[in-house]
Amino acid sequence: MSQPLATAIKMVVIFMGLFASFSLFAHGVDEDTRQFLTLNQGVSIFPFIYIGAKHMVTGYDHLLFLVGVIFFLFRTKDVLIYVSLFTIGHSVTLLFGVLNDVQINAYLIDAIIGFSIVYKGFDNLGGFKRLFGFQPNTKVAVMIFGLFHGFGLATKIQEFQLPSDGLVANIIAFNVGVEIGQFLALGLVLIVMSLWRRHKSYLQFSTAANTLLMSSGLMLVGFQLTGYFIN
Repeated sequence: MSQPLATAIKMVVIFMGLFASFSLFAHGVDEDTRQFLTLNQGVSIFPFIYIGAKHMVTGYDHLLFLVGVIFFLFRTKDVLIYVSLFTIGHSVTLLFGVLNDVQINAYLIDAIIGFSIVYKGFDNLGGFKRLFGFQPNTKVAVMIFGLFHGFGLATKIQEFQLPSDGLVANIIAFNVGVEIGQFLALGLVLIVMSLWRRHKSYLQFSTAANTLLMSSGLMLVGFQLTGYFIN
């Protein structure tokens, strides 16, 4: 590979890392959604579906983790299995957390979500086998981290102290929206990755891509822990 090309690739990777990291910090609830959740009364199925879908589509932390999960999954069956495990995990804790008023510090749960991104990138790089001589069960890990991602969603919803009137229906609608958003975002990611996989560069830059995942996760962990100790 020529030196100019190598330099250009490094610049692209650095830019992508900065973009992903700043996007992680920007992830949150916009003002329109905040006002709706604060003022809403009763059952609002379609608005909550929309909010759930938008939250997942703009939820860079959730999507980065899923990118790591599917990065080396080449069969549709495997993608469906792992994504289903993640879906089951975050659906259970989202519903359980909100309906049972389970309070978890938002900074700490988001730090764990950031760690899940670091974990998956490290796993994809073969870090466990190289450093520790063993490979954790990847399906169990995805399921467990799905549980934490669900608590992250629940924590954000609980910040608005939704009224009990229509709460069950609204939270189920929100969860349906999350799944729709996940399906749309993941579908786009899979299309891009399928095109990339046709080229040798996919495996050549797999190390750089997963290192980028780890760095993004680490920056999210640092950002959230800083917020925890400051606040």
